[in-house]
Amino acid sequence: MAHNLLFLGLAMMIGSASSASQPDFTPIVPSAAALAPPGSPQTRYCLRVDPVTGSNVQTIQCWTREEWAEQGVDVDKEWAKNGVRAMT
Repeated sequence: MAHNLLFLGLAMMIGSASSASQPDFTPIVPSAAALAPPGSPQTRYCLRVDPVTGSNVQTIQCWTREEWAEQGVDVDKEWAKNGVRAMT
């Protein structure tokens, strides 16, 4: 019983500390650094892609903006999260 009360007390302290340290909500505005670097039509943008079903290995694909667009991917939106490099 004493362990349950100790656990409950610690959980309440951790919960209150983490919620107090969170900043107020501020809207996320993409910065210029979050956008993919500019390039020519031949520039290939390498992005991390989800693993193939049945695999845990994440892969990196390098395609042009046009090829990514054909797959329904906006390179500028995905670059901040999954961008690896741009090759000319």
